[in-house]
Amino acid sequence: MRGYLGIDVGSVSTNVVVLDEQDEVLADLYIRTNGQPIKAIQTGMESIRPELPDDLKICGVGTTGSGRQLAAAIVGADVVKNEITAHAVAALNMVPGVRTILEIGGQDSKIIILREGVVTDFAMNSVCAAGTGSFLDQQASRLTIPIEEFGDYALKARSPVRIAGRCTVFAESDMIHKQQMGHNLEDIIRGLSEALVRNYLNNVGKGKEILEPIVFQGGVAANKGIKAAFESALGLTVQIPKYFDVMGAVGSALLAREYVGRYRPTNFKGFDVTHDTFAGKSFNCSGCSNGCEIIEISNQAAVVGRWGGRCNKWEIA
Repeated sequence: MRGYLGIDVGSVSTNVVVLDEQDEVLADLYIRTNGQPIKAIQTGMESIRPELPDDLKICGVGTTGSGRQLAAAIVGADVVKNEITAHAVAALNMVPGVRTILEIGGQDSKIIILREGVVTDFAMNSVCAAGTGSFLDQQASRLTIPIEEFGDYALKARSPVRIAGRCTVFAESDMIHKQQMGHNLEDIIRGLSEALVRNYLNNVGKGKEILEPIVFQGGVAANKGIKAAFESALGLTVQIPKYFDVMGAVGSALLAREYVGRYRPTNFKGFDVTHDTFAGKSFNCSGCSNGCEIIEISNQAAVVGRWGGRCNKWEIA
């Protein structure tokens, strides 16, 4: 049985997915990166292995996310792609004809515009975290409610309050002010949800033509209140795919299957990399005026990956 592995390493979460030859998800995993991407990758590989059929052979591996190069060096990837490509491929596979992708993760958010199955435009948040999952985490913590219940509270609101959402600092101050004025918790939470959506549309989605079908993915898509706020602001239906929280990994696995095909051998090192010891360091190249910071990953004494340069001087096979 042939399978394809996708790994998405982000600042907040690390996601691992294995697909079969019919593009069906055999196993998926969403774990916290916790500032330790190497450990998260190894934990993810170790945790997903028991969920796979005994006769499964990994025939292709793809990586994406901010830690895609790191993951590729550790597991032996065949394809290393950016998040825009991976999320678009996954969304097209699960929602054929999709024309707008709203993606909100823990530390970043992005919008991807597709027309006729081709990415024609995209944008990512570059400065403010008020339109990301970390914003909701912080406010849920301050309100002393589990983030998992945030959406349910928002849907119970009867008179949502307007909260300034252009900045996390202002939003928090405004939220405290609304509490002191006596507004109930549900209305405040709905106001926070609408503030996040407003921030997203005014910054990430500014100037974009948002057309249906619309897909909402990323970890924040689990929040029912944010989905409702998007539909209210846009006046359009927003779909959430089944594997909304691991779509980057799904897209990576699909790209790996397409690249490797049936006959090209994979670079996959096997699941035993979970027992290897990896260490990372960086240094500045003095070969030219660019002074590139080169990242180096080693397994014991052997260098398994380098990246970060503007040329290929430090790249290794």
